[in-house]
Parts: sequence; structure tokens; C-alpha cells
Amino acid sequence: MDDGDSVARSADKDDAPPGDDGSSTPLPETVAIKFEHRTSKGCNYGAPYEWEVYNTLSGIHGVPRVHYKGKQSEYYIMIMDMLGPSLWDVWNNNSHSMSVEMVACIAIEAISILEKMHSKGYVHGDVKPENFLLGPPGTLQEKKLFLVDLGLATKWKDTGTGELVEYDQRPDVFRGTVRYASVHAHLGRTGSRRDDLESLAYTLVFLLRGRLPWQGYQGENKGFLVCKKKMATSPESLCCFCPQPFRQFVEYVVNLKFDEEPNYAKCISLFDGIVGPNPDIRPINTDGAQKLIYQVGQKRGRFMMEEDDDDQPKKKIRMGMPATQWVSVYNARRPMKQRYHYNVADGRLAQHISKGNEDGLFISSVASCSNLWALIMDAGTGFTSQVYELSPYFLHKEWIMEQWEKNFYITALAGANNGSSLVVMSRGTQYAQQSYKVGDSFPFKWINKKWKEGFYVTAMATAGSRWAVVVSRNAGFVDQVVELDFLYPSEGVHRRWDNGYRITATAATWDQTALILSIPRRKPADETQETLRTSAFPSQHVKEKWAKNLYLASICYGRTVS
Repeated sequence: MDDGDSVARSADKDDAPPGDDGSSTPLPETVAIKFEHRTSKGCNYGAPYEWEVYNTLSGIHGVPRVHYKGKQSEYYIMIMDMLGPSLWDVWNNNSHSMSVEMVACIAIEAISILEKMHSKGYVHGDVKPENFLLGPPGTLQEKKLFLVDLGLATKWKDTGTGELVEYDQRPDVFRGTVRYASVHAHLGRTGSRRDDLESLAYTLVFLLRGRLPWQGYQGENKGFLVCKKKMATSPESLCCFCPQPFRQFVEYVVNLKFDEEPNYAKCISLFDGIVGPNPDIRPINTDGAQKLIYQVGQKRGRFMMEEDDDDQPKKKIRMGMPATQWVSVYNARRPMKQRYHYNVADGRLAQHISKGNEDGLFISSVASCSNLWALIMDAGTGFTSQVYELSPYFLHKEWIMEQWEKNFYITALAGANNGSSLVVMSRGTQYAQQSYKVGDSFPFKWINKKWKEGFYVTAMATAGSRWAVVVSRNAGFVDQVVELDFLYPSEGVHRRWDNGYRITATAATWDQTALILSIPRRKPADETQETLRTSAFPSQHVKEKWAKNLYLASICYGRTVS
């Protein structure tokens, strides 16, 4: 319990302090007392946030009962059931090992505990060995499993209306424990049921193997490196020394969608073949799981892992095989002239740009692959004049500031693996002011700060692993969001599209893809937008899109699949 202290105490059964309403209830002989100072994290606005969660979850299957909550002097005090050792303690005291049957029993009961918690509208948010406790040794509950520390629990749905919480991504926000957190938690996505199950999967593999492949990273970049390793580790690789059901469980949970209801009973049934047939002699009490299976069996008949065989097979999203591709974005436009060039060497840029300008075209988008450039030029930019610079710097600050003085604004940019950059600046834009940032990681905190100042992202680029992001005032948007991932964030993009956002900027490194999605101030007559991911430059696809009045709006090259 991170933010307070818990101590054991003995008490007479009628020795309960008065509750918030002045009433008193008998206490068990031994209880745990959690103290939190009024200035501690989570108490900024009064009583600890965890109290609100316990009001709903106290005493449900797998959650300890709370007997008293109140304030004494400078401290908030919560009295709850006294429990025994954590799974971490058990693993640590057993020479860093646990039997397959023990871990399978933990899996079965933990899934049933999470199902009950999720049914009440909450996700735990910090599933790990330290937060699973057994009952007190020497009691009837010593083999019973409990999940504690609800300080990071959040609602995944409104229990009154049943509506899901709104999906969002804030890459600067991380909740949980780095070792066990889901990839979505690392990336700052709104917590949902899938995240608890992914954390449980890592917990089970840790207890069985004694180590996870991403342990050992240190420093400020630790979270990024751990998340990258998780994305690069396939279920087969992660579970190579585990019985097959563990691999099946990992594979199932990492492929769950944000709003998808997990099939808890199906997950439990995976481990049936590992645990002994007699529940009474199992190392962990699995009564909760047995009840869940019975209830589901009554409602739906027999269930097995194969029950979904007739459904369309799910696309597996984590294969441990990184790849880079072209990401191209197409918008519906009135018929116009558009031209593309790709695999353009530095020495050929001027020739292509000059010819396009003669034909009344301006650069609308640029990209780089293998130190060669791609240019998109069209007649629909609205620009009146344009300048560009090919520079060995990423980015050339002096030249950019010089052009700003002449009322040119950055409208497109790209970086090459060798660290050079191509910056395009135009007149005739609607922009009123501009700023940019270059860094070794995606600068979401800076972007968030700029949003509050009235700026919006209008261009992005990468050079190797470095990012450059340009923000502008008077960009013509009313709202903007980011989708950042270690692969192309297909689910997030579709969710944003459904809410009226459209992709307005793209960039990718070898590791990550970032998409900026915006709501325009003026709604276009045709909001159609499509994306493509291709290994080669999509020359033939572009021509096919033109035939449907869909024109290239943004293009980049980098990490898309894993």
C-alpha cells in the first residue's frame, strides 16, 4: 500500500470506533489499519480517493472488507480485514519459484476476482504479485486470494447508465507499475478491462519463470524501453518455458479491444487441465472461479476455447516482428491536380519543385525513406508563394527564423536517417504565429502546454529517432488529439474518426508512429478519409484514389506493425 502505512492490531470484538454516522460495529480480533496523512497523494481534496472505491467494492469476492473509515487529527484512517502474505512474499520465500499448479490456481481465482470487480464498473489499474494477498496463515482463509490497494482503480463504465467511459490517450500520463503494466497503460490510454488482464498475464509469467524479458532497464527512459520490449515480445517468446495455456491466455488478452468484454469463463477454462480435479486440495481456493463457471454454464451451456472457431479469426497485433512501411492518408477533395515524386535524391529536388511551381503546384507534404525524399505537390494548397531548404541540420533554426520574418510559415517538413532535413515554408496560410520543438522523444507534454496557449500541431517529422513538431496559432481546428504507438494505432484512429476527428499530421521513427487528429473549425462537405500502409511507395494506390477524388493529404515512413 504505497501512500500510507498499514499495521496489525488486536481488538476486542466490541472495540470498534464510531463510524462516519456515529454507529459502531464489532471488529474481528485482528485487523489492518491504514493511516494516510492529509497531505499525502490522493488526499488533496479530502478523504483518500481509495475510500470511494472501497464504498463500492468492500467485501465483494476477493476484496477485503472495510470496517471503519474516519479522520483522527492529521490522519485519515481505514480499518480493514487483516490478511496474510502477498504472492510476492510467497514467491520470494520459496527460492523465487512457484509450482505450475499453484500459478494456474492463482490464474483461475484472479480472473474470477477481476470479473467481479469489473462487473461493479471498476478496473484495478495496478495488478501485480504485491497486490494479491492470501488470507491470514492458520485460518480458514489462508488459501483464499484477495486483491488489495485500490488507489489506482478507475471506472471503465458509468454504473448508473452502463455507458463506457470515453476513450482517450495522454502519452504523458502513466498509472501502474512499469514491470506489469499493459502496453496501453504505458501509452497513456484510458484504462479498461483488457489492461487488468494483460497485467495479470505478466504477473503469472513472472511467478512461473521468475523473470520477465524487460526487467533490468534503468534511467529516465525506462518506461519507453520496457514498453518497446513488451511490444517486441511475442506470446510464444514470452511463454516459451510455460505450459501452453499461459501462452493462449497472453495471446487472448493482448488482442482485446478497448471496449471488448473479456470472456472470463473461457480464460478460466484454459487452466482446467493443469489444476487437480479436486478443488478441496488445490493450493489456492478457487470457489469464486467455480461459481463463475457454473453461472456462465447455466446461461450459455458448455464453453471451451474453441467456441469462437466459427468467428472471423482475430488479427494478431503483437507478433514480435517489427516492420516499417509507408503510411499514407487520403482526403476527399474536389477534383484538382496533384503530383508525386519519390526516391528523389538531394540533387534532383530543385528540378522537380521548379517544374511543379511552373505548373501552378505547391508542395503540400514531404517525407523521407532511406535518405531519399518523397514530394507531394498539388493545386489545392491556397499558398501564394513557397520557399524550401535542404539542410544538414534537424532543424536549421536560423533559416526558419529568417523566413518567419518574411511572413513564411512551416507547412511541411521531413527528416532523413542521416540527420538532414527538408523544410518547406509558405505564404498565404491562415497561421498567425508558429513554434516548434526538436527532441529525442515525442514531446507530448510540450504539445499539451501549447494546446492550452491556443496552438495546434500543424506539421511533424522525424530524423532517425529524433522528433520535430510544429505548432501554429489560427490553425483552423477546434480540438486535437494524439495517437502514439509502437505500431499503427488502427483501433484508436477508428475511435477518433467516429468522434469527428481526422488525421492532419503523421510522423514515424523506427520505433513509433504518431498521428495527430483534429476537428476542423469548418466541416468539409465530404469528410471521407482513408489510410493505407504499404511496403513500397503507394504510387499505384494514389492513382486509384485520384479516380475517386481522394487526394494524398499526409505521408510518412516508419514503424507500423509488430
